[in-house]
Amino acid sequence: MAPTCSISRRLFLLAQAVFLLGSAPAYGDSHLFFFEAQGIAGYSSQQSKAIYYSMNPDAEMQKPGIGFDYIHRFSGESGDWGSLGLQGRLALSVYEDGSQKTEPQAYNAWFKVKTPWTDAWIGHNRPALGLGSYFDSHPLILRTLPIQGFGYDRDWGVGTYRDFSWGNLQLSATTGSGMPVYFKGNHMLAGRVAYGVLNEDNYTAGLSLGYGQTLDTMGYDLRDPVPRDMQLLGADFAYLRNNLEHRFDLFAGEWLGVDTVALMYRLGYLFGPEERLKIELQPTYWNFWKSGDYNWLMSVCFSALVTSDITFRTMYEFNWTDTDHRVIAQLYFYKPL
Repeated sequence: MAPTCSISRRLFLLAQAVFLLGSAPAYGDSHLFFFEAQGIAGYSSQQSKAIYYSMNPDAEMQKPGIGFDYIHRFSGESGDWGSLGLQGRLALSVYEDGSQKTEPQAYNAWFKVKTPWTDAWIGHNRPALGLGSYFDSHPLILRTLPIQGFGYDRDWGVGTYRDFSWGNLQLSATTGSGMPVYFKGNHMLAGRVAYGVLNEDNYTAGLSLGYGQTLDTMGYDLRDPVPRDMQLLGADFAYLRNNLEHRFDLFAGEWLGVDTVALMYRLGYLFGPEERLKIELQPTYWNFWKSGDYNWLMSVCFSALVTSDITFRTMYEFNWTDTDHRVIAQLYFYKPL
């Protein structure tokens, strides 16, 4: 019998146990622990009522919840040689019929090792595919392509990456199931090569390839037990200059057995005292060629860093296919302890 999402729940409980063991006083700054909480509420014109999620009640993000983010560094005489990352939350799903479900989620759960040639990881981490391979958007209500269902924001498996003076090279081999763990003949291989180091050059441009047999999942729900062909070519670009941010992501090829193209562009503008305010505009488009199914979203998001621990975000989004107008508000709390 194939493992189900209960595996991920057991891994979440294991993550909590590891945290409790690792949260004893440490020497120096060997570990970091953050408390995370968020509230989400909005209105959907299609449903003509309040909603308590940014995309879908079955998706892993964003919805009300509390959680933790724990990072532990391992060091020797020659310096750091590894790190452990655990991030989990207890999320509340509120469905259209008014029913509710509380669900534990294991988001990050990886162990990384440094070697003289490369860095390697095992666990639940970002596949080496597109913008999502380096852009952490887990607290944001604006959604990248993997969060919207093109690829996986996080996946279970192994990976390796190496930084060069000119850019970065990444490879990953994962289950192709996203948040839960399933073994139904599914797998995903991915690689990305990038020119430019974002933290140093303020820009990076990458090309990605993905290949495998992947599962259609949303959050921890398996929507189709049959693995489907996946062959994707990706291109991404990020450019940060002064108070402007540009991010672009494109996938084209075959996803879940269907020929598809998907792209998004995000323009951000920082302003106000200490640039604590930001407004972002994001058009997103996708097309499934053979079925004739296509859609585009137009999103505008305003965020304010209220304090060093509290961020307020609000978003307007128009969904072309559903003719749905949504207004979403989020209060996000992220504090080191």
